[in-house]
Amino acid sequence: MSKKLPIVAIVGRANVGKSSLFNSILERREAIVAREAGTTRDSLWARAQHNDQNFWLIDTAGMKDAEDEFELTIQEQISEATAAADVIWVVIEADVPITEEDRRVATMALKSRKPVMLVVNKSDKAKKATIDEYRRLGIKEIFLTSSTQHKGIDMLLDALTDAIPKVIEREPDNVLRIALLGRPNVGKSYLFNTLAKKQQAIVADRAGTTRDINRAAIRYEKRDIELLDTAGIRRSGKIEKGIEKFSVIRSIAAIEQADICLLLMDANELNTGLDQKIAGMIKEAGKGMILVVSKWDIKEKDPFTRDQLAAEIRQTYDFVPWAPLIFTSSVTGQNVTKIFELALEIVEERKKKIKTRELNSWLREIVDRHPPAGLKNRMPKLNYIIQEDDNDSPNFKVYGSHTKLLHWSYKRYMERELREKYGFNGTGLRFWFFEKHVTHKHGVSPTRADNTALQRHNIKKRNWGKKPKEEA
Repeated sequence: MSKKLPIVAIVGRANVGKSSLFNSILERREAIVAREAGTTRDSLWARAQHNDQNFWLIDTAGMKDAEDEFELTIQEQISEATAAADVIWVVIEADVPITEEDRRVATMALKSRKPVMLVVNKSDKAKKATIDEYRRLGIKEIFLTSSTQHKGIDMLLDALTDAIPKVIEREPDNVLRIALLGRPNVGKSYLFNTLAKKQQAIVADRAGTTRDINRAAIRYEKRDIELLDTAGIRRSGKIEKGIEKFSVIRSIAAIEQADICLLLMDANELNTGLDQKIAGMIKEAGKGMILVVSKWDIKEKDPFTRDQLAAEIRQTYDFVPWAPLIFTSSVTGQNVTKIFELALEIVEERKKKIKTRELNSWLREIVDRHPPAGLKNRMPKLNYIIQEDDNDSPNFKVYGSHTKLLHWSYKRYMERELREKYGFNGTGLRFWFFEKHVTHKHGVSPTRADNTALQRHNIKKRNWGKKPKEEA
């Protein structure tokens, strides 16, 4: 089955602590936090985890009146956020009376019919924070939190992982889904139309034409394929309006829906930081990927240009050396059909399964050749490895002791050795490391682990002002 990680959007007016909440959950400073209202101008996204549940967390810009410099409206931002998000967190301040903006945000969020949770942040600053006064917003699930002191965060995350399914699944339909990703105006819609052989997307020279995910169903080599053309992701500081801000959410949604992602790069503007960030998102999601250099027909070149650029691109994207690189032109049709051929090859690589006995023989071989380093008397040991049998991408679970001490370079070494022996060209793969004394069911993905620990808490019966009682 195909799996899509849930998307959680953090919305609210400016300076209520959305970025602090975002950072508190990630346990690192990802968003810029400052006292000045409106610090976050772009939507920030990161993959988060709580109790073995993975999800995308989106930190959005603060909602302001339409008259300000951003010309944002609450209706635009909420409608775009709820279109892609699976859960919405409406954030307000505990030390400030409920404002008209708070009411409008809550109303629009509730109209989405998506699960909505009210996060009353900065509760440590309020003289007396009670639940009753916040119930007037109409949101049933209410949480008192303090991002700076990390109070109430675990209860919020417990409720979140209870509210969302382990993964969002669709029944297997044998449809290959290919998403086109990249910055605006790199030729995604042109390539989309060329691949689909019909003008379904609006093609224009102005950047940012595509806002929604356009889809086209085609058939190639007796295989059903669905193309997904996404809104372009702009670099920091260039996202201007509410609709543009949430195009990044739709792009993340497209990555999760797709089996293979095409990262388009303009032949005249290669190796940008944002292109690398998008590639990292695709890798993190464990999807197949093809690096596509577009507009090759208008690039000034000589007989050595292609090889020179290919070497530069490979060096820039050395963190995804397994992704094939192709130079295309939607105008001349150069290498367009080759994209389908590569996609079908990658799909077969993603389906590849390795027997457990063979995998463990390989593990013993690479560990004997290069044992992992540790700290003093604590040395990581890798005992055995299995491949998940219920995942549509290559995922491997490794059991051992002191696995948290395993250096990232050793994990890269393991991936390099695995690819050298078994291939997996064109697709991301992931290792999950567990202590051998922790019980895990073979064949069950870490992203689909049982929620029995979370089910001990009945959200509806919680006393939100107090800590939940420990069960015997």
